[in-house]
Amino acid sequence: MPLFSKSHKNPAEIVKILKDNLAILEKQDKKTDKGKKDVTQIFNNILRRQIGTRSPTVEYISAHPHILFMLLKGYEAPQIALRCGIMLRECIRHEPLAKILLFSNQFRDFFKYVELSTFDIASDAFATFKDLLTRHKVLVADFLEQNYDTIFEDYEKLLQSENYVTKRQSLKLLGELILDRHNFAIMTKYISKPENLKLMMNLLRDKSPNIQFEAFHVFKVFVASPHKTQPIVEILLKNQPKLIEFLSSFQKERADDEQFADEKNYLIKQIRDLKKTAP
Repeated sequence: MPLFSKSHKNPAEIVKILKDNLAILEKQDKKTDKGKKDVTQIFNNILRRQIGTRSPTVEYISAHPHILFMLLKGYEAPQIALRCGIMLRECIRHEPLAKILLFSNQFRDFFKYVELSTFDIASDAFATFKDLLTRHKVLVADFLEQNYDTIFEDYEKLLQSENYVTKRQSLKLLGELILDRHNFAIMTKYISKPENLKLMMNLLRDKSPNIQFEAFHVFKVFVASPHKTQPIVEILLKNQPKLIEFLSSFQKERADDEQFADEKNYLIKQIRDLKKTAP
């Protein structure tokens, strides 16, 4: 398959050929597996090509963003989903392409793709989703600040998903996002909302110990913050005795985890020391 010969020096020509050959990915015949791998490898190779400081293929795709959206839509076709995921993550390595995806209307499609019933595809979509939200720190912080309400409205649904893997991965990613120093403004806003604290308190009591553990790492940010909003303080005070009792016996099976034990003791002290403000 002469898709990557020396004669193909023009990135527009190469991408056109690739687009034409993406039809290979759509064939379900097992005989085309090698062709699928070839298309993926070729795409990734030309994406990495540089001429001096320029990345001509990145520039071309930036000018033709439908290529990105075509790859994203690949998650809807089981026979090509994983290959499209590989190519999409290669695109995300390049900040201009990541920015196009983040600020597009199509970004919200990730919230349905990570909930797909096919485990492999949903997991791959989440890997791409996570990469997009963690790779380019300054860009992502700007994106989340500009789109906070919309994104976190969708994100809350993932945190309450019936799918165990989706719920756990989403909680873990949330913890990473709000603890990243670049996302300080996002963290401050998130932990100011009483509904978010209530959700974490409910997840601390989830039937899965792993969900509980991931929820703990978000919950601790609410409690440890030196600048709690009044609604947050009121919820913690209202539940003060119950929280102290609950945390005292929370996940005792992790007794050998010194950091976890220290964090638990710190939170218990913070909650115990909370006082009602004078009217």
